[in-house]
Order: sequence, then C-alpha cells, then structure tokens
Amino acid sequence: HKMANSDKTKCSASSDRIYLQSIEIEGFKSISSDSQCIRLSDVNVLLGANGSGKSNLVSIFKLISYLATGALQEFIGKEGFADSILHYGSKITNKMFCKLVFVADNKETCYALHLSHGMPDQIFISGENVNYQEKGQATPLDHHLPSGSRESGLLDDDKGPCKFVLGMLRRIQSFQFHDTSDTAKIRSHGYIDDTRYLRSDGGNLAAFLRAMRDDSSSKKYYQRIVRHIQKIMPQFKDFDIEPTNGNSKQVRLNWRERDSDYLFGPHQISDGSLRFMALTTLLMQPPDLLPNLIVLDEPELGLHPAAISHLAAMVRDAATRCQIIVATQSTRLVDEFSLDDIIIVESREENLRFKSRYLRPDKVELQDWLKRYSTSELWEKNVFGGQP
Repeated sequence: HKMANSDKTKCSASSDRIYLQSIEIEGFKSISSDSQCIRLSDVNVLLGANGSGKSNLVSIFKLISYLATGALQEFIGKEGFADSILHYGSKITNKMFCKLVFVADNKETCYALHLSHGMPDQIFISGENVNYQEKGQATPLDHHLPSGSRESGLLDDDKGPCKFVLGMLRRIQSFQFHDTSDTAKIRSHGYIDDTRYLRSDGGNLAAFLRAMRDDSSSKKYYQRIVRHIQKIMPQFKDFDIEPTNGNSKQVRLNWRERDSDYLFGPHQISDGSLRFMALTTLLMQPPDLLPNLIVLDEPELGLHPAAISHLAAMVRDAATRCQIIVATQSTRLVDEFSLDDIIIVESREENLRFKSRYLRPDKVELQDWLKRYSTSELWEKNVFGGQP
C-alpha cells in the first residue's frame, strides 16, 4: 500500500480561522490502545470497507458533541453498554483517550480527555486537561480539571482557555439524514421556534428554513438553497412553510411545484430529494451559523449521480468556511475530490484482534497510477488500500 504520513496534511484555512488540526484516539471501539493521530484538512473523505472503522471515527465526534452539552452519560446509554465503547471491552481495554488540537494564527490549544471503566459498567472521566500556548510563549499553560466525575469539568470552569475549548467542542456537529421514513421527524410537524441550529437528523428543517427566509440578513442564503434544489428537482418552485392551520406554533415541510397551485406535503417528497434538501440547507446556510466542523456519515445515500456531483460542489464551497469530514463508500462521490482529501480506513489484524488504521495515500508515489486511473479506480484495484 502506498501511504503517506498523515502529519504531512495541512489545513488551507485562512490565518484568522480557528480549525481542528488533529485528533488523537486510543482505546475507542475499533481503535486500539496504539495511538492513532489523524491530521485534518479542510475536506476529509473517509474511505474504507464495511467494518473498517469509518463510523467509529464519526462516533468519537458524536461523543465529543454530547460531552460538550453535559450529556456524556446519555451518549453512553445510547451505545447500550459502557463496556461497548472500549476496544474489545473493559477486560482488554479499561480506558480510552482522546486529544484534540485547535490551531489559530498565533495560538495552539490542546484538549485531552481520559475516560475509564468503573463498576458497575460505568464510564467516568479519569483525566481532563487544557493546554494553551501562544506564539512566542516559552512554556504552555496547562490546566487540569477535576477528575472522577461523570460529566466534563469544562461545563463549570470559567477560565478563558476552558471556555474557548467548550465553545469549539460545541461547534463540532455530526449529521445523518438517513431516516426519511413516514414517521421521521423531518416529515413531521415541528415547533416553529426550533431554529437555533439545524438538528443532526434534520428534524427541524422546516422551522430552520422558515427562520432563514424571514430574516432579511439570511434571506439570500434561503434563496440560494431553493435554486440549488431546483437544479436537482426541476419541478420544485419553493417551500410553503407557514404555521399550521389551527396551531400557530407548528410548521412542516410543505412545498409547491412550478406552474401549479397544488400544495404538496413532506410525505410527497422522495427519500433522496428530502435528503438533498437537508444537505443543501446544512451546507449553504449563512456562514455565521455553520458549525466549525461538520461530520457527514454516508451523505450520498439514495442520491442520484447528478445530486452527488452537486453535493460534492457544496462540500467544497462550505469547506472554505468550516472543516468537513465525510464517511463514504461511493465511488461517484470519491471522484469528486482530490487524492489529498482522502483518508484511507483499514481494519488490520494483530495478535488475533482487529484494529482500525487511518492513513493518507502518498500522492507522490501514486503519480504514475494517477495518470491512468481515477481515485475510485485506484481504490477498487486496492492500490492504496481501503478494501476488505
């Protein structure tokens, strides 16, 4: 396999933009106690076989988001058992570690988190600290938070670096718009004032779009979203997102066709079209509302090839203002990105246990291959790995 050291990857963000330079993980799910340090750039496309560890990297970002809102134990509960978030369980791995490094023009801030297993089947914070260093500062400031608690000490610490880290963690958001069933929240009535941010499942899409449409400073972004949806749904004219008759506090995703007065409901939108609407809203919302880091898990699901091409263009555009991680198995989507954007995810067996590895293809060593084959073809031929 032709692989490059992930430390060579750099973010092309502007000097005044704060970004996540790297994430280091140990002992989490398929990631063993051998430290995995993943350097991140503007666009990061996770490419690998089923069970290789793509979803587990997505999952660590979900854990971080829950932790930042005081809901770590809720995340653990959704996983089923505390034991299940540790590599091969607590008998093999009794603790996990995660470190995030945030970088701006003149400062670097590190946040380190240690989680340990305790009886009866509990996860508690056994270590948490913030390390802060400005350019030219000889010694970094290292602040240790109290350990032994079930939720993050960041929530109660008023020191500047801790407040900064908490704010950054809260602006890391994962999205998965897979549930478009008849009972999905995205197709149901929602609270009209649920507009602070777009929810991870798109459940407040109607309210979020309505707020954008009715705000003079963001209306142009709403109009841009509508135009992009029209490129994939030529019959689509606009959303009709007014309060529900009989309940002024409820709204749902109604819409209208061109040259027609007929009102369509959210149940009359195909699964792929509905997902594209949510993805377009997420990636084309006003820049000041964008998360710092967007994590998308298989966003291509159910999309037409033309929609996948539009999705990739929207990802590249949004990545000029925030960082994006995309987990995918779509060859069509992979070919929309540069080899520099790819992170290969593989599951390797060592000592009768499988562990995930995250590596970037070496573009220099692959240059002769790239003259003859596309990125997806190299993947399919297993030239740089990522296959079963």
